[in-house]
Amino acid sequence: MSSVIEQAVQARLVASAPQMESVPATLRYDRHDPFAVSMAFPPPATLEGTEVSWAFSRELLAQGMEEPAGVGDVRVRPYGYDRTVLEFHAPEGIAMVHIRTSELRRFLKRVQGLVPAGREHLFLDLDADLAELIRDAY
Repeated sequence: MSSVIEQAVQARLVASAPQMESVPATLRYDRHDPFAVSMAFPPPATLEGTEVSWAFSRELLAQGMEEPAGVGDVRVRPYGYDRTVLEFHAPEGIAMVHIRTSELRRFLKRVQGLVPAGREHLFLDLDADLAELIRDAY
């Protein structure tokens, strides 16, 4: 069984380059980083013209589909029927995307099958992480 889940989604850009209405994006989950998910946007959808990926809490995504969540760089909230808004805050400005909540639920269901919520700690390799920190300190 693969330790990574990737799912393509269609993101409707609300606050970005005016010529773009919707872009493909990719949700990603790796059980080696069990508390996080990421969302990547292709080069045409970004101000820099390079792929941009945002990492944030799996729990934030799940909570934000039900009620407004987040106070930092990534914020998530429900919007109408079957839409969820993700806001990405950066020094250059705010990008806001709408995604079908059903797509996010399907993604999180797959993630849940790989690493059940509340069991993330069982997938951490603390010895390897500590060894890497020590190695980086020198």
